[in-house]
Amino acid sequence: MTTAATPEKAASADEGAKATNMRSLSRAMEVFAELQRAERPQRLSDLARACGMSPPTTLRILRVLQDFGMVSQSDKSYRIGPAVVPAARSYLENDPLVVSSRPILQQLATQTGLTASLYTRLGQERILVARVDGEAPLRYDLPLGKRLPLTSGAAGKILLAGAAVEELQEAVKAAVRAGHEPKTFTLEELQSRLPEADADYACSADERATGVRSAAVAIPNRTGQATESMSLTSPVEAASEDTIRAGIPELKRAAARLAELLEGSVY
Repeated sequence: MTTAATPEKAASADEGAKATNMRSLSRAMEVFAELQRAERPQRLSDLARACGMSPPTTLRILRVLQDFGMVSQSDKSYRIGPAVVPAARSYLENDPLVVSSRPILQQLATQTGLTASLYTRLGQERILVARVDGEAPLRYDLPLGKRLPLTSGAAGKILLAGAAVEELQEAVKAAVRAGHEPKTFTLEELQSRLPEADADYACSADERATGVRSAAVAIPNRTGQATESMSLTSPVEAASEDTIRAGIPELKRAAARLAELLEGSVY
């Protein structure tokens, strides 16, 4: 005789299915994020190792992402697919943070002669979302959307300033896992890089990129936990430490103006 499932058992089974689906989605996003960090197409075995998954599981995820155009394959290597282009265009054209920041960054770069950049936090990383070049071009190409660490560079460190030890420990683990820092990187090393507890800006020189000086401030928001930062950057031969620091007051004013424009939005 067949016994009908009780409402409690049916609800439990439904919750279990939802949890499985969410786990699958989370794994797919991990693979997708790893491809974003990669400087070149990745082999299946390398992706599986980096994500801590078995090759068969990673392959199934890649095939689903390929079906949606999020991933492309050449020979035995995988890379980001063309479906991300419309999404990136929509973000750059419609996001309040990016749209509001452009004239402010332009004015900041004009007034200081330095490159003005805006970053947003994504988990334990930061992403460049807008930039206006200064008078002296930087030595390296840093494209929009590049995933960068929070643990190095002024624009990353200011987002960790004042964070609890537990959060800093997570930042260390994530930076090592993503390949931003060596496996020997420690909490103590990170703490030595961060600004003083009462500082409202961060500076760096020859830190994330060789031959570059930078200063950054956080963009104030309603929650009190900053998720965006604005920076001034220059090649070391074009600006001294004093020159960078002289631009900090204007940098703070620019960040405050952007925060005012973003009031009432999701930021």
